Amino acid sequence: MKILVTGAAGYIGSVLVPELLKEGFEVIAVDNFMYNQPSLLDCCYDRKLTVIRSDARDKELISKCLKGTDAIFPLACLTGAPLCQKNPFEAKSIIVDAVKMILDLRSKDQMIIFPTTNSGYGIGQKGVFCTEKTPLRPVSLYGKLKVEAEEALLQSGNCITLRLATAFGISPRMRLDLLVNDFVYRAVTDRFLVLFEAHAKRNYIHVRDVAKAFVHCLRNYERMKGEPYNVGLSDANLSKWELCEEIKKQAPDFYFAEAKVGEDPDKRDYIVSNEKIEKTGYKPDFSIQKGIAELIKGYQIVRRNQFSNV
Repeated sequence: MKILVTGAAGYIGSVLVPELLKEGFEVIAVDNFMYNQPSLLDCCYDRKLTVIRSDARDKELISKCLKGTDAIFPLACLTGAPLCQKNPFEAKSIIVDAVKMILDLRSKDQMIIFPTTNSGYGIGQKGVFCTEKTPLRPVSLYGKLKVEAEEALLQSGNCITLRLATAFGISPRMRLDLLVNDFVYRAVTDRFLVLFEAHAKRNYIHVRDVAKAFVHCLRNYERMKGEPYNVGLSDANLSKWELCEEIKKQAPDFYFAEAKVGEDPDKRDYIVSNEKIEKTGYKPDFSIQKGIAELIKGYQIVRRNQFSNV
C-alpha cells in the first residue's frame, strides 16, 4: 500500500511516518519544513520513503502524488488556536481549502484518514460525555476550520475522521505549546505555574497512540469508514488542576496555584467518550502518567527556544 502524508514532518507526522514504514507501507511525505525541523532524517535510509519539500496546497504536485496512492493522510495544518488566530487566511487555505482540493483530485476508491480535533465540542455540559453525536460548537478559529474540513470529508464519503484529544509526549518534531507538554516543561524548568480557569476539563492522548489510531483505521477501514471517532484516553478526562496534581507526583518541587483574576483565551471545557473507537478494538498504550515520565526525561534535552508553533 502507498500512502500520501502531507504535513509529514510535523508533531504527529514525525511519529506516524516511521510507524507506517515499519508496517511495510510505502510513504510519500510532503512538507514545507517551515520550522526547519530535521525530524524525518532518521527515516531517509528506508527505500519505501519519498520526501518532497513543497506546499500541501500545490495542486499540480498533489495531483502527481495521488497517482497510484491508496490512502491519503492530510496532516498539513496550522495547528492550534494561537497560530490560526495569528494567520487566519493561511490557516483556512491549509486546513480547509487544501482538504477540499484533495477531495476534488482523488478518485473515489482512495481512502482518506483525517485528524480533526475534539476541541470542536467547545464548551460541553458539566458531567455529560461528548460522543460523536454531540453537536459541535467550536470556540476557536482552529476548531471551526477543523470542523468545516471534517464536514466536507464526511459528506464526500470513503473517509475516516479522528477527533483527537489534546496530544502529548515526545516527538522528533517536538511541540512545547501543547497543554501537557507545556505544563510538564514548566514543572521541570520553572517549578511553578499559575492556572487560569483551573477546573476546565479536556481529554488527552499520547502522540504515539495517535499514530497507532491511524494504523488501526487502515487495518479496519472497511468497517470503520464514513464515520468520525473520538481518540483519547478514557481515564484522562482531566481538569488543568487535576493534570498538575498528576505532574506533581513525579515532580515534587512543582508549585501551582489558581489565579483569582484573568481568564484563559482557550474556553474549551468538556469530557469525552472514546467508546466508539474502543469498540472497534483500538486501545491506547500510553497513560498520562507514562507520558509525564517521558516528558520529564525529554526535558533534560529540550529547551523552549527550540520547539514551538508561535
